[in-house]
Amino acid sequence: MTNNKSIWQADFYRRPWRDDTGQVLWELLICDRMGNFRYEASCPQAAANASWLAEQLQLAASQLPDRIQVFRPQSLSLIATAGQKLGISVEPTRRTGALKQWLRSRIPQYSTNGAYNPLAVDKPPPVPLPENLWGDRWRFASLPAGDLEAAFKDRPLPILDMPEFLLPLNLGLASTIAVPGVIIYGDRKSMQLARWLQAAQPIALNYVPGELAGLVLEAGLADRWVVATFSDREAIGSAQIYAQRQQQSQGLHFLLVQPDDSGMTYTGFFLLREE
Repeated sequence: MTNNKSIWQADFYRRPWRDDTGQVLWELLICDRMGNFRYEASCPQAAANASWLAEQLQLAASQLPDRIQVFRPQSLSLIATAGQKLGISVEPTRRTGALKQWLRSRIPQYSTNGAYNPLAVDKPPPVPLPENLWGDRWRFASLPAGDLEAAFKDRPLPILDMPEFLLPLNLGLASTIAVPGVIIYGDRKSMQLARWLQAAQPIALNYVPGELAGLVLEAGLADRWVVATFSDREAIGSAQIYAQRQQQSQGLHFLLVQPDDSGMTYTGFFLLREE
């Protein structure tokens, strides 16, 4: 088996279909990270359990993967239980690009009885970032795409989250494109905040306009955190530029945690992009 198949991406969830007896059908989709290997199966809701899943995982290929990535919170428990039976670790992550692309291509099949979005995940309202983590202050920033990797990849950062597939070169971004970001100055809480972010698995930091505008962190499978709120014109103007630059950079942006603005020490760097 190739390395691509040592990590699978899987979704197991009910679909807008019914069998001959009127039971809702659940569908299992499995692929590798490149989308070259695919396996699909379905069962009535009454049979949708971890034992059925474990059996299908064994049928999918002659060699089981080391890890299965799951983006849907409602699928996680069942797939994790099936994986445990077979000695496969399960990783919750929104970064399942090949699987999501496959799901998008199947929308016409799902939508015969009305609109259905196979990528939809229920998201709770955002909650405030824990007060004991909040830094001293924060600001918007940007870096040319061509300088981003060199600026952080080889620095001795305690926490660095810079996936290869998100590097500007791999996204085909022009080196002069401004990649927007947010810098949080954490002072003595800098390391504590960076570690919390690492555990939370940040995905995107989005500007949310409104009477009280703010920055909302998308993290984990469906977690949402209010990082900052503001209502003054200057901050809103900067936030609008930040959002515009996100569109120009194919959604790529960053979050940088550092103790102060001396530019001498960085604590954590996270390269982000909405999934």
